[in-house]
Amino acid sequence: MPEKLPEAALKALKIAFTYMPKAIEVTKYEYGDRTQTVLDHIEAVREILFMNDVDPEEVYGEINPDSTPNSSY
Repeated sequence: MPEKLPEAALKALKIAFTYMPKAIEVTKYEYGDRTQTVLDHIEAVREILFMNDVDPEEVYGEINPDSTPNSSY
Protein backbone atom coordinates (compact mmCIF):
# COMPACT_ATOMS: atom_id res chain seq x y z
CA MET A 1 0.00 0.00 0.00
CA PRO A 2 1.36 3.45 -0.90
CA GLU A 3 2.47 5.78 1.87
CA LYS A 4 0.05 8.50 2.93
CA LEU A 5 0.99 12.10 2.23
CA PRO A 6 2.07 14.28 5.15
CA GLU A 7 -0.80 16.47 6.37
CA ALA A 8 0.71 19.70 4.99
CA ALA A 9 1.20 18.16 1.53
CA LEU A 10 -2.31 16.72 1.55
CA LYS A 11 -3.78 20.13 2.46
CA ALA A 12 -1.79 21.76 -0.36
CA LEU A 13 -3.10 19.14 -2.81
CA LYS A 14 -6.66 19.75 -1.62
CA ILE A 15 -6.26 23.50 -2.15
CA ALA A 16 -4.83 22.99 -5.63
CA PHE A 17 -7.64 20.57 -6.47
CA THR A 18 -10.27 23.21 -5.67
CA TYR A 19 -8.80 25.39 -8.42
CA MET A 20 -8.68 22.62 -11.01
CA PRO A 21 -11.52 22.45 -13.52
CA LYS A 22 -14.12 19.74 -13.03
CA ALA A 23 -13.77 16.95 -15.60
CA ILE A 24 -17.15 17.87 -17.09
CA GLU A 25 -15.82 21.39 -17.78
CA VAL A 26 -12.87 20.12 -19.82
CA THR A 27 -13.87 20.38 -23.45
CA LYS A 28 -12.05 20.22 -26.76
CA TYR A 29 -13.25 23.79 -27.38
CA GLU A 30 -11.56 25.11 -24.20
CA TYR A 31 -8.44 22.92 -24.10
CA GLY A 32 -7.91 21.84 -27.71
CA ASP A 33 -5.25 19.15 -28.12
CA ARG A 34 -4.53 19.21 -24.36
CA THR A 35 -8.01 17.93 -23.42
CA GLN A 36 -6.93 14.37 -22.64
CA THR A 37 -3.82 15.54 -20.79
CA VAL A 38 -5.91 17.81 -18.55
CA LEU A 39 -8.37 14.97 -17.88
CA ASP A 40 -5.45 12.67 -17.02
CA HIS A 41 -4.08 15.25 -14.57
CA ILE A 42 -7.45 15.63 -12.87
CA GLU A 43 -7.75 11.85 -12.54
CA ALA A 44 -4.21 11.55 -11.13
CA VAL A 45 -5.00 14.07 -8.39
CA ARG A 46 -8.32 12.36 -7.61
CA GLU A 47 -6.52 9.01 -7.25
CA ILE A 48 -4.00 10.45 -4.78
CA LEU A 49 -6.83 11.99 -2.76
CA PHE A 50 -8.64 8.63 -2.68
CA MET A 51 -5.43 6.86 -1.62
CA ASN A 52 -5.28 9.30 1.30
CA ASP A 53 -8.87 8.55 2.35
CA VAL A 54 -10.19 11.84 0.98
CA ASP A 55 -13.38 12.03 -1.08
CA PRO A 56 -12.62 14.48 -3.91
CA GLU A 57 -16.28 15.50 -3.99
CA GLU A 58 -15.98 16.80 -0.41
CA VAL A 59 -12.72 18.74 -0.82
CA TYR A 60 -14.22 22.04 -1.94
CA GLY A 61 -16.53 22.19 1.07
CA GLU A 62 -13.66 21.38 3.41
CA ILE A 63 -11.35 24.03 1.97
CA ASN A 64 -14.05 26.70 1.41
CA PRO A 65 -16.76 26.05 4.01
CA ASP A 66 -18.08 29.65 3.88
CA SER A 67 -18.87 29.50 0.17
CA THR A 68 -20.27 25.99 0.06
CA PRO A 69 -24.05 25.67 -0.17
CA ASN A 70 -25.87 23.69 2.50
CA SER A 71 -26.73 20.13 1.64
CA SER A 72 -30.20 19.47 0.30
CA TYR A 73 -30.41 16.01 1.85
